[in-house]
Amino acid sequence: MDNVENLIIEHLRAIRTDISSLKDDSREIKSRLTSVEQGIVGLRRDSASQYGDIVDTHSRYDRLAERVEQIEKRLDIADDK
Repeated sequence: MDNVENLIIEHLRAIRTDISSLKDDSREIKSRLTSVEQGIVGLRRDSASQYGDIVDTHSRYDRLAERVEQIEKRLDIADDK
């Protein structure tokens, strides 16, 4: 009977060790996943900022094009398109 109890205790200790190892692995995976998610957020933020800069540049270009058209009309040098 003692041998059976010792065998059960030995198996339970091995299971406990395996579970502890799995918990550590799970923590590491969660930590790495969080880092990846933060990196993606940073990339999205950068992308949105770049898109905003592009939109701003197009808006400035459009305003400049309108001003050039007005100047050409005033100087009567506008191309008839």
